[in-house]
Amino acid sequence: MNLELLKQLRTSVVITGLLAGAMTVSACQPKQETEPSLEDSISEEQSVPMSAEPAEPSDVVVDAPASEVEDDTIASVNTGVNQITYLCSPELTVEATYKDTDNQVVIGTAKGTVTLTKTNDASNPEVFEAATAIDGGEGFVQWRVAHKERETGVMRTAGTDAANISTYECKKTAENAM
Repeated sequence: MNLELLKQLRTSVVITGLLAGAMTVSACQPKQETEPSLEDSISEEQSVPMSAEPAEPSDVVVDAPASEVEDDTIASVNTGVNQITYLCSPELTVEATYKDTDNQVVIGTAKGTVTLTKTNDASNPEVFEAATAIDGGEGFVQWRVAHKERETGVMRTAGTDAANISTYECKKTAENAM
């Protein structure tokens, strides 16, 4: 054999060995994960963990008489109850708690509180009446409320002297306007 051929063979063996070593080392390296494309993410079904327990209801129902919750403006009462504050002329503040399912309204003022019953089927105006005065004594109270959102009301009240009727024109306060 020729010395020149031997050098070429030795160079080929060294280069082949280096290539084999490099391939062996690169084969042991961890492969980098490819990022999933947007299309892959969309077509993949998403698994959502579910609980065996039922969801808690979002409506809080308080089963208490209005007299117990009338001072608590944060209380949430059944959906058939709506509380509105009115400012009246002559000067009077009226807290009206409507119980639509019972066709009643509880009127609270500085003079007292009285429960009135709806006397008509109309929705504009709604007419509520009670055969007692606001202070619970002898007399009557009539509450007429108008508009879809019960924006205005008129209260007529009298004590033992039925000829001496007090009339109040009331408007829903801004804090109640929604």
